[in-house]
Amino acid sequence: MNIKEIKEMVNLMNENGLMELEIEKDGMRIRLKKTVSGQETFSGPVIVEKERVDVQGARQSHESSKEAVGKSVEIKSPMVGTFYRAPSPETPPYAEVGQNVEPGQVICIIEAMKLMNEIKAEIKGKILEILVDNAEPIEFGQPIFLIEPL
Repeated sequence: MNIKEIKEMVNLMNENGLMELEIEKDGMRIRLKKTVSGQETFSGPVIVEKERVDVQGARQSHESSKEAVGKSVEIKSPMVGTFYRAPSPETPPYAEVGQNVEPGQVICIIEAMKLMNEIKAEIKGKILEILVDNAEPIEFGQPIFLIEPL
């Protein structure tokens, strides 16, 4: 399948009011799914647990004999969009390095297709690092925060 065929499938969905379309052709399967505008379709940030390493920041593998300082949780972007630390340029950021956060607390906004999606902390913890600059584009699964669970 090529881009032209995929665009034709999207047009077919739009013209017929389809929310989902799955087609298999020449051993390749493609599934397109549309959501209603304004409806959140993600369950929350993707969280990956990983070990922090020595204070100088040297990255080490699990097999390394050096002792890890502690565990941290990486909060990843649940979507493609633009990362914002605050609701507007005039207001303070939702979260700062060193700040403690609670589950359900908004920690940033990701703008996707003109919709502002609040990203909330899913664990209680302390923000160790903010890995993305304000107003920067981000990808699905890109790490955005490093949090130490409390």
